[in-house]
Amino acid sequence: MITCAVLLTGRYFYKGGYTAREWGICLITNVLNTVVTYVGFWLFSKGWIVIGLETSWQILVDFIFLFVAMDLLMYVFHIIIHKTFLYKAVHQLHHEAIDPRPIDLFVLHPVETIGFGSLWLSLLMVYGFNIYAIIIYLVVNVIFGLAGHLGIEPLPEKLRQWPVIKYLGTSTFHHDHHQDLQHNFGFYTSIWDRLFNTYR
Repeated sequence: MITCAVLLTGRYFYKGGYTAREWGICLITNVLNTVVTYVGFWLFSKGWIVIGLETSWQILVDFIFLFVAMDLLMYVFHIIIHKTFLYKAVHQLHHEAIDPRPIDLFVLHPVETIGFGSLWLSLLMVYGFNIYAIIIYLVVNVIFGLAGHLGIEPLPEKLRQWPVIKYLGTSTFHHDHHQDLQHNFGFYTSIWDRLFNTYR
């Protein structure tokens, strides 16, 4: 359902078609994401993942923690797969898209899909997040994923210079990464790129 929503929303910006190969990889990515979800449910049922159900200010704290922690973990993972043998073996598949399109969000090597899923499950095992914070984070994750692979920048230049927004991983930010493989490794923000001199 998430993939369908992303691709249908993406049709508003990208009118072209996709190849049978891209659809096939997209399907494999979806199957693997479903496996990760079921593993997460199994870990939850065994008590390895604890999820809070209360409604309080903790929802906001947990969401911010999830957002920042996953951004850092994915930045580190992204750097590793770019700077090692894993680029050619794994990540180069995603970078076949010089000008990313919505389906490219799901054109990932199976190892990469499992890697990102493992980061997510590991973080959930370390800390008992609130269920509402998790839901908000997952929605935000999809929005950023879609925005990064639109192939166009929907935000006007002036808006992108606003104090908070200028540190977010906009469509332009991620598109620049597809054009220049040595910069802009962040997902939700450009904070880690700015801190570690990989920002462009």
